[in-house]
Amino acid sequence: MTTTISKLTTADADRLIAAARDAAERAGATVSVTVLDAGGHLLAFRRDDNAVLISGETSIRKAYTALQLDAATADVVDAVKPDGPFHSLQTALDRPLLFIAGGVPVHRDGHLIGAIGVGGGAPADDHRFATVAAATIGS
Repeated sequence: MTTTISKLTTADADRLIAAARDAAERAGATVSVTVLDAGGHLLAFRRDDNAVLISGETSIRKAYTALQLDAATADVVDAVKPDGPFHSLQTALDRPLLFIAGGVPVHRDGHLIGAIGVGGGAPADDHRFATVAAATIGS
């Protein structure tokens, strides 16, 4: 039996960007949003005109971290603190990880198909914007 996994499409990426941006706009936040496919390749990126410049980089790194760990970055913050069980994880990969809330894996039919990262707002807000967006794709 062959299982077909539906990949994250550019249309999906556009929907993720729009949903995160809409949530941020309703909250009065200016953000950057990154969408990566399951291979970690950039599918979409958007930085609001007035978003802080570093938000672009943080959104990319949050998405990458969520993808690599298949976990929301908000859920692993404590594990990488100096006394946490995975304190050395931040230096484990060639690409830098970022353990600040705002990165969320994207699943469809129970399969990891990509990730979204939001940067520029307060971490809890970025997490909320990313979670709202990811919910538009499926579970």
